[in-house]
Amino acid sequence: MMATYEYGITDFQYIAAGAAILASGGGGSYNDAVQVITELADSGWSNTVLVKDYDGVSNCSVLALMGSPDAADTLTLADVVYSITNTITAYQAMTGFTLGCVIPVEIGPINSIVPLIAAAISNNALWVVNGDGAGRAVPELPQTTYSGSATLAVSPCILANDAKIAATLESALLNSTTAAQAESLAGGIVSAFGNFSGITLWPSNATNNYALTGNYISGTLTQAWALGEFLLNSPTPPATNAVTTQITQITERAATAIATNFYITSITQSTTTGSLDTGIIRLDNTPNPNNSTATYTIYNLNENLIMYSSLSNTPSIIAPDSICYYSESTGLGFSNATDDLAIYFDTNTGQSTGKTVSIIKIDAASQLYDAAGVITSFATLLHNLGYAGAMPYPA
Repeated sequence: MMATYEYGITDFQYIAAGAAILASGGGGSYNDAVQVITELADSGWSNTVLVKDYDGVSNCSVLALMGSPDAADTLTLADVVYSITNTITAYQAMTGFTLGCVIPVEIGPINSIVPLIAAAISNNALWVVNGDGAGRAVPELPQTTYSGSATLAVSPCILANDAKIAATLESALLNSTTAAQAESLAGGIVSAFGNFSGITLWPSNATNNYALTGNYISGTLTQAWALGEFLLNSPTPPATNAVTTQITQITERAATAIATNFYITSITQSTTTGSLDTGIIRLDNTPNPNNSTATYTIYNLNENLIMYSSLSNTPSIIAPDSICYYSESTGLGFSNATDDLAIYFDTNTGQSTGKTVSIIKIDAASQLYDAAGVITSFATLLHNLGYAGAMPYPA
């Protein structure tokens, strides 16, 4: 029997908090997600949305916000609602299909709750599939199980801006044969829209025999919910090892604490022409790096992709395995978005705020690394960052 869940505001909060760890540093700003959910509660919405596995008979599409978390800084509920509404409206007008459900593209504080908010504002015309395409957040569309499917076509792919009136509404229809082509085209459109956009793609309907079936990682929304419920209901911030134990039990993927109670001592970050935030995060075992005896360096492209230790000549963690942030100072996870990192590193002084940061490795979901082309796609990203070594999984 298919498990079904009815999620309301508190559940959205749990999912965002769990996703803030599981997303490997990406998937949108956790602070923004908290603000958006608070606005939704303040708007008077107090209903629930239906979350369950895909039924194989409903018109479905992947729904997300795409682009730079920093470009979307101080994201509001209105930004999300109009991006979602404009995208779904354009999709239905251009394809002639009425959506019955939507599914997240990835795990992330924003991208896990975007489909939930879409369902919330639809007055239950939409429900949400309990899963995603990666079991983490990913920099680009080709690093998903959706991309690895031979039957689930990426197109039609539709993007729309967050215009609040028809006169300023912009949307685009992309027809691409591969996720890599869609990514390349979409990146330019997202830049034109102001570096973030609503996007829907990988439609599943009668034309492809509802091809989403078997091409997503099931249960990841409830996994994020369970981790977030543990974090937000803990009377004091849990120890890092307690969090890794929870992750392993909840996801059935091995989680290991690689660095416990380090400090962020340097951040270098910029936004690419494809609307991705690229950065280098340094962590030391003392707040003052001059006194440090151990250093980790994380390279990210929105999401964390590779981490090195000063004490080893081989990487500590390599994508698609997840490189996840957790803080015993706050009891929360966070992302590489500027407003999230500001809690742990003061860009004005160039110093750690004194709040500790732990790094947790989570093994990639087998469905992700087994999907056609995914490991090769991650290898290309890592090669572009300067890594030419072996991958943790065969291509």
